[in-house]
This record gives sequence, C-alpha cells and structure tokens, in this order.
Amino acid sequence: MATMTNRQKLVSQVFTVLGKAAKLQESEAEPRPLLEEFIYALLREGATAVSADQAFNALRKAFFDWNEIRVSAVQEIAEVIGKYVKAPESRSQRIIDFLQEVFESNFSFDLDPLAKKGLKAAGKSLSGYKASTDYAVAWVMQKTLEGHAVPVDGASRRALVRLGMIDENDVAESVRSALEHQVPKAKNGMFVDLMSWLTKEYCWEKDPNCPQCPMKSHCQTGVEVKAITGKKPR
Repeated sequence: MATMTNRQKLVSQVFTVLGKAAKLQESEAEPRPLLEEFIYALLREGATAVSADQAFNALRKAFFDWNEIRVSAVQEIAEVIGKYVKAPESRSQRIIDFLQEVFESNFSFDLDPLAKKGLKAAGKSLSGYKASTDYAVAWVMQKTLEGHAVPVDGASRRALVRLGMIDENDVAESVRSALEHQVPKAKNGMFVDLMSWLTKEYCWEKDPNCPQCPMKSHCQTGVEVKAITGKKPR
C-alpha cells in the first residue's frame, strides 16, 4: 500500500487525470430530504450517478408515494428500477425493509429531525436500520448532514486496492477514515463520482482494461500489468 504522501498524490491524480478524462459536472441538485437521500443511496451504491438518478426518478414517477412503495411487491419495484441498476431485486427489498422499519418507528416517513441530533447520533440511528449499509450512511452524512464522509462501494473499493491507496483487508471504517484525511470535504462528491466512472469504464472486476485506463501510469496494478506483458499502454 502507498505511503501517506503517495496516497495524497494519487488522490490528486484522481482529480486531475480522471477529471480531465471523465469530464463530469459538479452536481447542483438541491439536497433531498433525509429519507429520500437514504433511498437514493441504496440505488447509488454500485451504480453511476446517471443510473441512480434514472432509477430514483423512475421510482418516484411509477408510485404515488413512499407508502405505496412500502406495500408493493419486490418484483413491482424491481421492474421499475431494473432498467437502470444492477441487482434490482435486492435493492427493492432493502427499500421496502427500510420504509417499513421507518414507518413502524415513526408512523411517518419524515426522518429530517435526525439532523438535529448531530452527526454522530444521526449516523448511529441510520446505521441501526436493518437495510442500512456503510455506503448509505456515509452518503447521507455527506449529502444531507453536511459531514465529511466518503462513501465507498464494492467497485470503488476494488479500484482503490488496485491503485494501492488502501489495503485489501482494511475494514470499511478504516477505508473511509483514510480517504477523509486525503480528500477535501468540498470534493467528496466528485471523488465518489470519478471512482464510479473509473470502475464502469475501465476498472472492471474481471479483465480490467488497464492498457487504456487514464490512471495506468499512476496505478500500482496498471504498472504491474505493463511490466508483465511488456506492452506499452495504448
């Protein structure tokens, strides 16, 4: 794994090199209510921003309100979001489970009062939901609660390991803590989007396209692949 100085350089390269290649725009969308942001995070994990946006908008359009989604069948929801994100059934089950638990606890779908409890307490409450994931909690803390949190899904974690920025055995909390020391708070969202773009376009789970990856010269795995094959990256 890279030293702290090298990790900082790699983070800088993510913004400069990937930023130039991906040409992503900073999101100017208004923060969603806390409950909606959590549901969006369940769709965003393991997906790009574009795919998650499409799935979330389709979900809102297809159902009257969150209560209708709560009482709907998994397959009904999966058919709506399955056009845009992978594993629609498991995502749909998480959404239903989350809405059910919120309703049973609050008799409403308003979670905004959690924001008044402070970051630590709000994060603990969100983590207590059975449908919760580390990614979803970090996403909400970043987007709605304005905390310094970097959500990392499985695909991004894989890329970070290949880049040499984290160790394969690091637990989720350690990964986020390390990134939060390296990634400026104001750039959290862009970092997440760039890593999602990288894993979609090049850093696949099987047979990653290292030769054409923009990060090939800065990536530990990319350099090793070049050394083994003896080929110059295209």
